Amino acid sequence: MSNSRSREHPASPVVILGGGPCGLACAYELQRLGHRDWLLLEAAPEVGGLGSSVIDEVGFTWDLGGHVVFSKLRSFDELMGELFAPQELLHHDRSSFVRHAESWVPYPFQQHLHHLPAARARECLDDLAAAQADGPAPAEADFASWLAGTYGPGLVEEFFGPYNHKIWATDLAQMSASWIAERIAPCDTDELRRALDAGPSLVQPWGPNAQFAFPASGGTGAIWRRLADRLNGDVRTGKAVVHIDAASHTLLTADGALISYGKLVATGALDRLIAMTAGAPDDVRQAARALRHTTVAMVGLGYRSPTTDRRSWLYFPGSEAPFYRATNFSAYAPANVPGADPGQYSAWMTETSLPAGSLLERTGLVEECDAALRHCGLVPDTAERISGHVELIPYAYPVPTIGRDAALALIQPWLEEHRIYSRGRFGTWRYEIGNMDHAVTMGQDIARRIVNGTPERIYTAPARATVGAGHAR
Repeated sequence: MSNSRSREHPASPVVILGGGPCGLACAYELQRLGHRDWLLLEAAPEVGGLGSSVIDEVGFTWDLGGHVVFSKLRSFDELMGELFAPQELLHHDRSSFVRHAESWVPYPFQQHLHHLPAARARECLDDLAAAQADGPAPAEADFASWLAGTYGPGLVEEFFGPYNHKIWATDLAQMSASWIAERIAPCDTDELRRALDAGPSLVQPWGPNAQFAFPASGGTGAIWRRLADRLNGDVRTGKAVVHIDAASHTLLTADGALISYGKLVATGALDRLIAMTAGAPDDVRQAARALRHTTVAMVGLGYRSPTTDRRSWLYFPGSEAPFYRATNFSAYAPANVPGADPGQYSAWMTETSLPAGSLLERTGLVEECDAALRHCGLVPDTAERISGHVELIPYAYPVPTIGRDAALALIQPWLEEHRIYSRGRFGTWRYEIGNMDHAVTMGQDIARRIVNGTPERIYTAPARATVGAGHAR
């Protein structure tokens, strides 16, 4: 690769692409291990990636989508303990509901069928019992078939079908069910039947985020700004990489810098990584082009009106709202709203999923989201809206399509053969390990593997796919 305007820099044994949770954690762990010969390149002006926060022109703080701090991973908890004093994190019990037929059903929906009309609740329960009697859905089932085989047609019609179609903006029959693991709550039909017959017993909070924390100020982005401040190495923001040569182990930045690497940790989108990497064979490129993702429009709505709603976030499977989720952002932290008297404001952060590449009419979406919040009783009709902030997140979630695992089995082994380690939510393209704590752990793990050869805890390499003839390795 040649460029007369390029500026040759000394080789850096480890170059990290991306200053989000995974990339920052990798750099910090390399530093902790005493391996200081690394360089981190972030295309955006500031670090944070998908965990960034912004302050709008009125003074409201918004995250790029719904993020809360929770984990079952000890190393992530230890990192949070380093970055924040106890009083700098606010702790909450999750309070989430599903909008259903002009009313609210507690989350998880399938554990609260007694909130539905009695006849419909019994139909859903009978369908659920029949599905469970038939045994688990096949492991190779598509997501639509898995939902029908696990919950029966009643629950799919009432919640699972419309909600998942809305959040994924994808035909559910084109999605795999291999990603589900602990992402969907189980059902005890005996307990549900008792709730219908004799009234509900106390339902124990389900899921790892039943209790969560949130920074007292600065939004989720405060986590990653603090982590970046602890780095003593070479961190360069506003440095987009436009070309990688896998054979010569060099990369080119948008401003013409030519940089050599010994090992490359890439935490951005896997399809973009392959597209910019010279030397990738045709089958790898084709596999990368087959990967699918969603785009999300985050619309933050700020009001000069106090919030009396203490719920955390709400799900919207129906057509009454364009968004699939609304987060009560002023309830997370008083500092998320402007002014010395936060009690006079409220803030709702909404997320609307779009197929990748969709055009967005921002003004119209703001008005739709505002109208939906008022219609559902979350915002008074008389409340003055003083902020309507929009952030388009082009790569929001990797879609676990049926062909995803086969594609990864071609892509990831080829990258690792060329000393390129793709990690993080979009680096692995695996939604099931796409939380912040997963990303941090993947960053820590690849640093330990590079320095000490330590096995990774979260990421598991896909089985190598059969490679077509003529592709040299």
